[in-house]
Amino acid sequence: MFDLSPAADRLAGLVRNVTDGDLKAPTPCPDYTVGDLLDHVNGLSVAFTMAALKTPLEGSGSGDASRLPLDFRESIPVRLAELAEAWRSKDAWEGMTAAGGVDLPGEVAAAVALDEIVLHGWDLARATGQPFDVEPDLLQVVHGFVSEIGPGDRDGSLFGAAVEVDPDAPLLDRVLGLSGRDPAWGLS
Repeated sequence: MFDLSPAADRLAGLVRNVTDGDLKAPTPCPDYTVGDLLDHVNGLSVAFTMAALKTPLEGSGSGDASRLPLDFRESIPVRLAELAEAWRSKDAWEGMTAAGGVDLPGEVAAAVALDEIVLHGWDLARATGQPFDVEPDLLQVVHGFVSEIGPGDRDGSLFGAAVEVDPDAPLLDRVLGLSGRDPAWGLS
């Protein structure tokens, strides 16, 4: 078990700092504006909370800024805190659950939730010009997860093709590359 709270808290802080002017800005996720990404974070927060509680949602698709709650700066951080709290229960990690229509062992669902929080935290930070970091132990978990992504899962629906990153680059850059993100996105 690992604590999702530090990563969830960091993403919540990023969400609180998004301005209305940021909402239509592009993100490292090619099909998402900042508003779309925030709607996705809102949806995944609910979906992975319910996965921890073993009461998966049906049809929890997200990623459409038109569905973003007007109070997103308050409501998404609350949902992220609920997600982290739900994964503190030992029961969340045991047995099977489901998220996004996929049946998963509890411990795998927790890793997927962390992966979503960390990667989309970086996406949001980069798109809005905010600083980003992640605890080394949590980054190691995400690295282990993205290292296991097979070519069949790199069709663009979940992950794009891996981006070549120097093997001596910081671990965050290597994680980003393995997830199909260019660590230099938005720096030019």
